Formats: sequence, C-alpha cells, structure tokens
Amino acid sequence: MNQNNQLTTRPPKASEPKRARKVPEALPTKQYKESPFAKIFRKKPAIQEIVREPTAGGIVFRMNKEQNDIEILLIQDSKNRWTIPKGHIEPGETAKQTAIREIGEEAGLFHIQVLTWLGKIHFKYRRIDKLVLMTTQIYLVHSTDDHETPTKEKWMNGIKWFSFADALDAIEYEDIEKLMLIAKKKIRSGNY
Repeated sequence: MNQNNQLTTRPPKASEPKRARKVPEALPTKQYKESPFAKIFRKKPAIQEIVREPTAGGIVFRMNKEQNDIEILLIQDSKNRWTIPKGHIEPGETAKQTAIREIGEEAGLFHIQVLTWLGKIHFKYRRIDKLVLMTTQIYLVHSTDDHETPTKEKWMNGIKWFSFADALDAIEYEDIEKLMLIAKKKIRSGNY
C-alpha cells in the first residue's frame, strides 16, 4: 500500500504465470428442453372449442353368497386407475342402453339387469385446444350369472371383482365413490 491508503497492483513478472480468469460455462440448451420443469412452463394452446360428451356406465355388483357381501366390478384403465365400465352414448342410444352395451364390451358381462339410475357425474379435461365437458349417467347394475367371468378389453390393464370395502379404497374418482355408497344402501334395502 502506498501512503494514500490506495491499493496498487504490480504487473506480473515475466516468469510468473498469468492467473486464468474463471469464466462460467454456459449450460447446453438441451438440458433445458429435458428439464422436468419444461412441461410446467410451456404455454398451452388457447381453448378453441368446448365439446360436450355424454357418456353412461354402471356400478356392477353381485352378491358373494359365501361371505354374504356385495362385490363390485372395477376395470383398470391404461393409466392404472380403477373405475367402472362406462363409455360414450352413440347416436340413437339411450343412456341406459349405453350402460348395458359398455358393460358388455368392456367387461364381457351379458347376463345383467339394470335396477335403477343412481345419478350423474361431471368431468372436465383438456384435449389440446378443446375443453371437454363429460357428463356420465350411472346405473346400478346386477350381474345375474355368478359363473360369467369378466373379460377385459386390450386397452385395459385389469378387471376384477372387489369386496365392497376394497372397491371403495381402489376407486379413483370421488364422485363415483359417493354413488357406490348410495348403491350399497339400495342393495341392502332392496329398494331400487
């Protein structure tokens, strides 16, 4: 230091190596594209259309005579979510006809009896630039042939009879769970 309390720097001697200045490295662009946050911050296309999709299905049950308990049939979709058989209402079809057809197609059960309408549930989801508003009519359906084995469609990951308590635990949708509780009361009381 000199007398004025100022720092002075001396030039390096010829024999001293220059100190390398550390320059931060730029991150490759590829890392940003593969980041888990990339999807979160990507702008979605604006909603261009609202689509209404009417669907119908059934809470299918049978009585387990050995345990005197209700069993519920659930299907496991391609995303591993347990739900009930249901599908789109075709032109000229009633909701009840759709429920019967979908149970046959998705579960391979044809010896069934529709007992009563339980209610409807609403879903909404986005399909690229469309907002899909889905309304599903749900029926209480009795499987009348204890020996008829359910069979799954190719797109499903599973199909299974559950005890009522296990079905409540497995079901992914709270609205369907509520209708299952209504169904149980109707089955127990015999009031369809």
